[in-house]
Amino acid sequence: MRILVIEDDLTVSNFVAKGLSEAGHLVEQADNGKDGLALAISEKFDIVILDRLLPNGVDGLHLLKTLRGQGNLTPVLMLSALAEVEDKVAGLKAGADDYVTKPFSFAELEARVEALVRRSRNEIQPQTRLSVGDLEIDLLSRGVKRAGQRVDLQPREFRLLEFLMRHTGQVVTRTMLLEGVWDYHFDPQTNVIDVHVSRLRQKIDKPFGRPLVHTIRNAGYMLQE
Repeated sequence: MRILVIEDDLTVSNFVAKGLSEAGHLVEQADNGKDGLALAISEKFDIVILDRLLPNGVDGLHLLKTLRGQGNLTPVLMLSALAEVEDKVAGLKAGADDYVTKPFSFAELEARVEALVRRSRNEIQPQTRLSVGDLEIDLLSRGVKRAGQRVDLQPREFRLLEFLMRHTGQVVTRTMLLEGVWDYHFDPQTNVIDVHVSRLRQKIDKPFGRPLVHTIRNAGYMLQE
């Protein structure tokens, strides 16, 4: 596992890092909230061990809320000398997955780390369906339905629709479509995109009276309800 330890007490930080390293894990350390937050955002970790009280204006709760606010779901185990129930509740409500008070047993800490990572990995399930409004595609069966009715698409049309749905609400440019749907890394100077978008509209929009695929002038296309 790759583990980030954010702890300003170097004695505690080195103790935890040494134990986890000896157990075969890769450990990064930060001794303040600012550096710890930068690492947690910019790099991929299996778990973050986070001290509640940190210097330099970015404490553990602020760091954790910032991570969660950005959609970062990396498991976080919070360490703290604050052992009151309200302190634990504040940490958990901020987004911590577990809360361990100091002093602590390393064996217990290691067991909790392993349990959190195991639970996190078990919770990751591959996405098999995409939906926008009453339009739904099944990525396993390659089936498409709108308003409960089956829509038959050719393979390229399906890839085009899937790409648009994965970028719902975003402007998708011609370059993005050429690379993501046709695997072209150059512009073939043809109207292949316009033709396929037109065919797609005929199948998923026209029969239902409410368009989902929109042309964004001088930019590209957008799929949204």
